[in-house]
Amino acid sequence: MSRGRTGWVPRRQALEASSRVILKGESLTAALLEETADLPPREAAWVRALAYATVRWYIRLEAIVEGMLEHPLKPRDAVVRVLLCQGLAEIFHFGTPDHAAVRETAELARAIQRPGAVGLVNALLRRALRERVELTAAMDRSPTMRYACPAWLVTGVRDAFPDTWEEILRASTEPAPMTLRVNTARIDRAALLERLAEAGLTATAHPLVPSALTLAEPLDVDRLPGFAEGLVSVQDAAAQWAALLLAPRPGERVLDACAAPGGKTGHLLETVAGDLDLTALDADGQRMGRVRENLRRLGYRAGMHIGDLADPESWWDGEPFDAILLDVPCSATGVIRRHPDIKLLRRAGDVGDLAARQAALLATAWDLLRPGGRLLYATCSLLRAENEQVVAPWLARTADARAVPLAFAGGVDRVVGRAIALGTEAMDGFYYALLARGA
Repeated sequence: MSRGRTGWVPRRQALEASSRVILKGESLTAALLEETADLPPREAAWVRALAYATVRWYIRLEAIVEGMLEHPLKPRDAVVRVLLCQGLAEIFHFGTPDHAAVRETAELARAIQRPGAVGLVNALLRRALRERVELTAAMDRSPTMRYACPAWLVTGVRDAFPDTWEEILRASTEPAPMTLRVNTARIDRAALLERLAEAGLTATAHPLVPSALTLAEPLDVDRLPGFAEGLVSVQDAAAQWAALLLAPRPGERVLDACAAPGGKTGHLLETVAGDLDLTALDADGQRMGRVRENLRRLGYRAGMHIGDLADPESWWDGEPFDAILLDVPCSATGVIRRHPDIKLLRRAGDVGDLAARQAALLATAWDLLRPGGRLLYATCSLLRAENEQVVAPWLARTADARAVPLAFAGGVDRVVGRAIALGTEAMDGFYYALLARGA
């Protein structure tokens, strides 16, 4: 936080962003984009970090607040509950000095026109300081509270990864690293590491993914050497397996079926130095704008279509594809570190609806693939219901389809395909199944 500004000012913007998620169901990414638009970079980063901490730990923090309140808050005071949780986030998860967390949170109550809540804020936060050890122990008895994770998701992760589920949930509470993808068609990883070092930036080569580097500290992309020239992009290491597994060959006709925001689109082109007849498709026109921006920066070209994969007649020319990347819409539970609002906005009932849509998209995409072609089904979900439980039944009833065995590093074998557990070598959680069509 920059000097000279009253402490509650950036805290108010963090509170606004968190409240938009918690009380209105908005995306944290979108809320923070608006709330930090006019802030200097350092202060914007501080606001983002506090909002992330509040949302990431909200399930646990709200339980602490509810347990300490003598009388329930009235519905009109819902923002006070979020304010109390933000104060607790500073105490338990943010490293703010205790006295500053209490004082500035109380001042923020006045700033948001809740003067009657000042005494409550002071009393509850001071009590939390006195009872810190006891409160922590009480919360840690339940995995739902220990990892601030909804019970349905705890159950789903435990089912999918029975031996490592606690490690995964622990990883879900930690900030994600900033991982880079090297455009190996133009520069090798060692040379880019040298350029980063010359710029005073510390990075390490990812031990499992040959195109990936991990920065010691996140930074604005404009400070990345080679970013503007398309030598490097920001992409999690697990996501980089998509292009490497589909392995397009020069000149092939390839469909990136759910392309936005374009990270995997760019990587597909990088693997063959741009020599693809690539079609990028997405139903979201605004997000397709980001695909265009990414490809422009990388210096590659692709056919762009705003359209629905489920309605091929609206965009497809009828010529089948040699290879298809089908990165289906999913619960995004594998990227929960980057999007902690998933814990609050996603519901257990959403998973079944998503799985039905995923199965339908898989069937549609298969019809666009030529005999002898291949399709990579991908999700950033940890849940079996969206992964092998979608692919295996479809495979059983599709006569001309077979699963290609996958053996990439860092994955766990499934009945069909291979899953990456969130936190494996600091990666996000992903699932991949490579399917080949009989000739």
